[in-house]
Order: sequence, then C-alpha cells, then structure tokens
Amino acid sequence: MTPKPAGPPDGGWGWVVAAAAFVVNGLSYGLLRSLGLAFPDLAEHFDRSAQDTAWVSALALAVQQAASPVGSALSTRWGARPVVMVGGVLTSLGLVFSAFARSLLHLYLGLGVLAGSGWALVFAPALGTLSLYFSRRRVLAVGLALTGNGAASLLLAPTLQLLLDNFGWRGALLLLGAITLHLTPCGALLRPLELPGDPLAPPRNPLAALGLGLFTRRAFLVFALGTALVAGGYFVPYVHLAPHALDRGLGGYGAALVVAVAAVGDAGARLLCGWLADQGWVPLPRLLAVFGALTGLGLLAVGLVPVAGSEEGWGGPLLAVAGAYGLSAGSYAPLVFGVLPGLVGIGGVVQATGLVMMLMSLGGLLGPPLSGFLRDETGDFTASFLVCGSFILSGSFVYMGLPGALPSCRPASRPATPPPERGELLPAPQMALLSPGGPSSTPDTTC
Repeated sequence: MTPKPAGPPDGGWGWVVAAAAFVVNGLSYGLLRSLGLAFPDLAEHFDRSAQDTAWVSALALAVQQAASPVGSALSTRWGARPVVMVGGVLTSLGLVFSAFARSLLHLYLGLGVLAGSGWALVFAPALGTLSLYFSRRRVLAVGLALTGNGAASLLLAPTLQLLLDNFGWRGALLLLGAITLHLTPCGALLRPLELPGDPLAPPRNPLAALGLGLFTRRAFLVFALGTALVAGGYFVPYVHLAPHALDRGLGGYGAALVVAVAAVGDAGARLLCGWLADQGWVPLPRLLAVFGALTGLGLLAVGLVPVAGSEEGWGGPLLAVAGAYGLSAGSYAPLVFGVLPGLVGIGGVVQATGLVMMLMSLGGLLGPPLSGFLRDETGDFTASFLVCGSFILSGSFVYMGLPGALPSCRPASRPATPPPERGELLPAPQMALLSPGGPSSTPDTTC
C-alpha cells in the first residue's frame, strides 16, 4: 500500500488541480458575471422589466450556492472527481435548454435551476480538493484558481457581445452550453488525496456529511454571518455592472470594456493578495475585514460615477472606479476561502466551503432582484449600488469579531511554519510554544 504523505504536498499534482479549479471558476462565476450583457435583449424579447430578468442570474447564483453543501456532501461520500464531472454535464444541459426558452419561466428553470444545480456540484468540491493539496502556499493557490473568474470575464464579455450581435441570445446560449461542457474533463483531473487524520470511512449520517456541526463553533458562526451580509452586495456587479454602464451612456462594446477592466483588476489582485496572505505578515481575518470594507467602498464609487458624454466615449470615470472595485473585490475573494482551514481545520474545509456557499446564496438570491427593483423605481442603478455597497460594509464590520481580526496588545506566540493543519484560529489550551531558534518561548506582542 502507498503510505499517506506526511502533509499536503504543497505542489506537484496540486498545480494541475489548481488549473482545473481555475477553469471551473471561470466557467461558473466568470460566465455568470458576463451574462448581464444578454439581459437587455431578454427584457426586450419577453417584454419584461429589469427586475424580472435579474431573477434569471439571481436564481442561478442562489441554487448554485444553496445546493453547494449537497455537492460537498456527495464529494465527501464518493469523491470530487465523479461529482464535478456530473455537474459539468448538468450545467451544459441547462444552457442548451435555455437556448430554446419560450418564456422567462423556461429561463428560470434552465439557467436558474438546472445550470445552477450543475454549478453547485463543481465549485465547492474543486476548491475543497485544492485546499487539501497546499499548506504554506494555500492562499496563493486559491487565488490562482479564483483568477479564472476574472480571466473568463475578460474573454467572455466581448465574446458574448459578439455572439449576441451575430447569433442573438439563443445562439449565444447554445454556444455557451458547448463551452461549459469542458467542466467535465476538469473534474477528471481532481485526483483524490489522502492525508493523515482523514476519517477511515465517509460519514453516513446526512447531517454529518453536510457539516452542520461547524455552526457550533463561534468563529465559524461569525464568519458565516459576515459572509452572508457581504454576499448581499458582492454579486450585484456580476449581474448589473454592464447594464449600469449602458445606463451611463456607453454603447455595448463600451459596457463590455467596463466589465473587462473590472475583470483584469479582479484577476491581478487575487494573485497578489494570495501571495501577500501567504507571507504571514498580517493575520488573514484582518486582511479579510480590510479588503471587504474596500470592496464596499468600491461599489459606492461605482454607483456615484457621473454619466458618460456619448455612446462613442469610453467612460473614463466609470472605467477607473470599475478597475478599483475589481482590485478590492479580487483581493477579498481568495481570503474568504483561504481563512477556512484556520477556522475549521483542513479536515472540514470541503464541508465548510459548501456551507459558506449556501449562506452566500441568501445574498445572491436577494441582491440582484433588489438591485433591479431599485433600478425600476429610480430609473438608474445609483441607489442599487449604494445599498449593496452598504451590505458589504456591514459584513466587513462583523468580520472584526474573528480571532486575530483586531490588533491586540497581549503577548502572543509566534505561529509555527508551516501553519497547523487542524485550525490555527481555533481555541487552544494555554501552553508555551517553543521558538524555532531555541528552547525558550518567544513572546510576540502585537498591537
């Protein structure tokens, strides 16, 4: 029998898993972010309001995230590889079904329920498997995988606009269905990895498989509440950034450029923040609170940007604030999943990822329709982005209740390197930790 490795390999096949998670992220959240370009065509074709069409992506986001614990539980029981492969097939079928829609109800069922269910089976298992392969470079690896969102938005936004111009929304959805089928080979690359401390048999109790016991931990409960509030505004630009640019006087390709600029800032910040977080200079919960607050401020700036001069203009102010928002939102994203092993331990990270996605579904379900409702009532998206930015700021304040989020003047032991794999942010008995340089404990006062 092949012996289990002493710990995460921190590389090797893990980089292949990171590449697979990169594509999974791009063909889920990256695709959802770009779909807003098709909403004006859908609203015109079905003669419905912005609020009604916004429910298409809102349902897809909500189902994808609400059903993520199911994807995590199935992955715990049968492994991530078959679960992600089946999810890729379901996602493709949902987009193909939506291409033949005769009403918005068909789009709700196709994109919202069927494709959303497929996305629920791919994201949490892929990201959870990636966390198992890394320790010291975990946040960097997660950040690399999450750049798939920005890279896909950069490529898919202008591509989708081109498809809409040449084939209409039906042809565009049909081709997107073919593209998302690539999720299936990505799932085949998720090689299982067994680590010391793994349970000998997967849990058979459905509640244990879902990981609901994690809510009994105060730190995870605080984290979950803050993340649910942030999600109330975080996904609004995925749906309404392009329509907001159109409302501000830009043409179709100008709006696509705004989405692309936000995507570039998002992708670059995920890598940079992943590297920064892995250096250990600042506690992850503190970085999470700071970049969450900056994301909320970025959304406020997007809502207050002035109207562009003409359709031929490129909307310089909107491009600038969209880029700033992308930088802050991209920095926040890897920290959400990078902090989980410290809160629940590496053994519970797959289940914790699914539960966090479920909580984010509450914001994903309510945020975009609320934004569309405010657009219909006020005539533009200014109030939408102001309200949703306030949600993100509220969640960032909740994060301050996490261990290590606020500076402390009490002596603290220097963390071990690499970080412990059983939850370095969990409460531990008081004991003297030995410093790497000698037998005496080394107090470190942080303030």
